[in-house]
Amino acid sequence: MKGDSIPQLLDAQLPSITAQLDRLVELGVHDLADLSASDFRALAGDLPTAPGTLLVVAPALVPVSRLAPLLRRDGTPGFVVEDMTDLDAFEPIPEAGIPASALYTITGLERGDEYANWSPNEALPELVRRGRRPLTVGEGVSWLLQRPDMLEPNACFMTIGSRKRRGAGLDARTPAIWISGGTGRDGRERRGAPKVGWCWAGNRHTWLGIASSDPGGR
Repeated sequence: MKGDSIPQLLDAQLPSITAQLDRLVELGVHDLADLSASDFRALAGDLPTAPGTLLVVAPALVPVSRLAPLLRRDGTPGFVVEDMTDLDAFEPIPEAGIPASALYTITGLERGDEYANWSPNEALPELVRRGRRPLTVGEGVSWLLQRPDMLEPNACFMTIGSRKRRGAGLDARTPAIWISGGTGRDGRERRGAPKVGWCWAGNRHTWLGIASSDPGGR
């Protein structure tokens, strides 16, 4: 089955934790965190290093709005849509269950292609039923920093583990990451770029999966 085979394939193709740290330092993430490269590496400490483990940069260390421009697709840098100036106000929902660490790890990544044409509101209960945890937007960006090829035409993903509080409830938007068509306010120069934007939590999109990982993380 598609949902059974894809996670193992994606896990096997993640770089080692050491290689992931090297990649983040190469991109200058330590500078964004106002740390030396050695101090940044030290934050990984005794984190798990088993194959299939993704190293996540927590928003408390570097806000997602500052990580997104480091994304690349065919040499074109990533960006945040103009009408999402509040990206960094989107926080993990309880179901995301992320640890309070500057760097942490997750495993069992799924792009969630099988949830294409499901709304976030429909998918979240199903993910919970399956014992999965929805990816946050920061985790989605961290994944694409290591595996930019996980963003493909007509196969991109929502990160419904991040939502913005609005009063006693939630804002109606949920973050997503897809490929810009270079139209409208994006600008032609951004055609093909990784794009961090939003979708309505009640809407379905045939070309957006809903990404998730194994429960836990540290």
